[in-house]
Amino acid sequence: MKNRKILIISGVILLVLAAAYYFYFGFLYKEARDITAEAPAYTLTAPDIVEEYQTNAATADSMYLNKTIVVIGNVNDNDSISVSLEPGVYCSFDVPAKNIIPGKNIKVKGRCIGFDELFGEVKLDQCTINQ
Repeated sequence: MKNRKILIISGVILLVLAAAYYFYFGFLYKEARDITAEAPAYTLTAPDIVEEYQTNAATADSMYLNKTIVVIGNVNDNDSISVSLEPGVYCSFDVPAKNIIPGKNIKVKGRCIGFDELFGEVKLDQCTINQ
């Protein structure tokens, strides 16, 4: 009788641990999105998206946050892994971007990760240059 209780309790604990393992790895460790293969939800200019975030960040977040977008703007500054578009869109690249010339008008496709109030910039990650 005592062995049977221990066996049942052990079985329940094992089932709980198996379920926890499944939900932990099943929900938290999904495959990463491939932004380059996704169609953009929106295409807009850098001044337009910055103005929308400065006017009403909550509304802009509801439209753009975690969505694939294309932003068109003039290059303000760049290094090997990021580009800043005028008047305040920061784009980070997973792979170093080449042939980006300050002052040039470019299209950048990436995932919007929100507005940085400290720097006054809209942030994009996983970016690629669209031609």
